[in-house]
Amino acid sequence: MNRTARFVGISWLVALACTAGMGTAWGQWLWVDGNGNKVFSDTEPPADIPASRILRRPSERPAPPARPPAPPAPVAAPGAATPQDKKIPPLEAQKQQAEEAEKAKEKAAEQKAALVRAELCQRAQRQWASLGTDKMLRTMNEKGERVFMSEDTRNAEKARLQQAMQQNCTR
Repeated sequence: MNRTARFVGISWLVALACTAGMGTAWGQWLWVDGNGNKVFSDTEPPADIPASRILRRPSERPAPPARPPAPPAPVAAPGAATPQDKKIPPLEAQKQQAEEAEKAKEKAAEQKAALVRAELCQRAQRQWASLGTDKMLRTMNEKGERVFMSEDTRNAEKARLQQAMQQNCTR
């Protein structure tokens, strides 16, 4: 047998021995005896040891240390605020952030609407100015042909522009 094969064989034996030892470490009992000493054993504790003093059983992880019992909750007087009535700061902060975000969205929408109204107002005012002149204006008919605007069409367009200016320029 060459050296490499022998080394691999020994490595396997060492690994097997290590894993076998790990199993026995978890197969131990741990309890506190009558004198307050911790006792480690691979056999069960005596019958006179109560279950509350057994800290670890085989194949169990160590138990966390026992906590003292919580004090009883105070009884609230009738009409007094209960803990559920109190506001929880993190939740209130989240709620406030959501409200602020909503207000910011509304403000941005209002600003955008104001810009649109300003643009529509400017357009209506320019068109109104062009209709106020005595020049003959051309427009397109349904066929796509250029025709001169009649006095009735001019008056109808003036009425439409006046309504558009009232809606968009007075805010």
